[in-house]
Amino acid sequence: MNDDITHFPPSYHQILEATHQLGFAQLSDGQAGSFLSSLCASKVGGHFLELGTGTGLCTSWMLNGMCQSSSLITVDNDSELVNVAKNHLAADKRVEFVIGCGEKLIEGLAPLSFDLIFADTWPGKYNHLEETLNLLKVGGIYLIDDMLPQENWPEGHDIKAAALLKTLSLKSNFTVTKMGWSTGLMMCVKNG
Repeated sequence: MNDDITHFPPSYHQILEATHQLGFAQLSDGQAGSFLSSLCASKVGGHFLELGTGTGLCTSWMLNGMCQSSSLITVDNDSELVNVAKNHLAADKRVEFVIGCGEKLIEGLAPLSFDLIFADTWPGKYNHLEETLNLLKVGGIYLIDDMLPQENWPEGHDIKAAALLKTLSLKSNFTVTKMGWSTGLMMCVKNG
């Protein structure tokens, strides 16, 4: 529900309309976006990574919370979706759009280089998890969504989600909070 959100990013509603026109249904909700915006605002001069641009709804939230000295890299392998985001957000020089394989990007990034990673796709979440977590600085935040059952989950995905939650919960070098709101967020803060 977005009823309790009063301040959306400037281009959010245009991106949402374009997303509906494409028929893309795997949307992050406004609660997750608003939370992301606040987290980005807490990391002044931060370096951020979004795995799974989609059409840029959460990208717009992240940019909305970022200060002018922050930067964001966002990746997705679907050029049609990313083009929606680029059409509305590419004028913002703080964001770099990458169209390609998320796994390849993760492998090419320097360890300990990001203040926040939002993993909203398979790379960095269901595969390449350790490599992704190694990209975080100490004090960095790893955030995932869609951890509560979703109507669009394929058969057997609940088992993968439960295994991921367990894996993250057992990380001794992370402080982990599982949130039962929005689509089911999990925030992990690297403490060593």
